[in-house]
Amino acid sequence: MKTSHQVTVLGRELSVRSSASAAKVHAVESFVNGRLQEIGAALKSGDVQLVLTLALLNTAEELLTLRNERDSAASLDDKLHGLIEKLEKA
Repeated sequence: MKTSHQVTVLGRELSVRSSASAAKVHAVESFVNGRLQEIGAALKSGDVQLVLTLALLNTAEELLTLRNERDSAASLDDKLHGLIEKLEKA
């Protein structure tokens, strides 16, 4: 069941609905704010839209890398199971 949670991002309070626990929502809020502060501190410009865009791009890149690693590990796992089955039959 989804419940409402109050989060603050870039000083703006938002109400979000999530089936995650309050602790998980808070962890996500902290991660997002940390990432935005990290990127904002590295930029000379105070352009909030640029900070948000760069944070989104960086996070998407990390997600895609992790998905690729997971898929590669699953593929390797399938190959190993196939080899084990062949060895057990031999």
